[in-house]
Amino acid sequence: MMMTKRRSIGWAAALVLGLSLGLAGCDQLGFGGSAKPAFKGVDLTGAEYARSISLSDQDGRSRSLAEFKGKVVVVFFGYTQCPDVCPTTLAELAEVKRMLGQDGEKVQGIFVTVDPERDTAPLLKAYLNSFDPTFVALRGSEEQTKAVAKEFKVFYAKVPGKTPESYTMDHTAASFIFDPQGRVRVFSRYGSGAQALADDIKLLLAERP
Repeated sequence: MMMTKRRSIGWAAALVLGLSLGLAGCDQLGFGGSAKPAFKGVDLTGAEYARSISLSDQDGRSRSLAEFKGKVVVVFFGYTQCPDVCPTTLAELAEVKRMLGQDGEKVQGIFVTVDPERDTAPLLKAYLNSFDPTFVALRGSEEQTKAVAKEFKVFYAKVPGKTPESYTMDHTAASFIFDPQGRVRVFSRYGSGAQALADDIKLLLAERP
């Protein structure tokens, strides 16, 4: 499992890094014309993907990225039976919110399941509540999940287990960070740690609209 997950992480990082390098020539300045922020993650400023999500949350409500404008939004793709990457990432994001104090209220975590077959709405609700009750879980049909993953250039694949029900999921292990204006800005790799994530979020919260 860990070998396949590492391959997934490497594939995603290489893809996004290549895309970000393609933008480098026109992205020496920020949106406001000031110096480009020194993000710890991969700078995605100006990227023309990861623009929208429209799925149901753990309470059955239709949600979209647009309704979270005014906050820094951190989007992560995973599944509830993930043994390591997903719980670590969610725990780190919850820790970041605590580290930021009152500014933590301006951070919204969104978990998109790549395993809607097993990740029911009640299960997602209980899972997210164990990390932070303000986190939002999103799920869709198989086709909707594929469409959102394509929009974000996210990789995921089912890995068969000993029984049909015991499969695992390989998936991109990274977070997408959106600024308060709703624009994707940073690709934060798994393993960067809570401090790196907090630093990038602080930069986005400090930016002028």
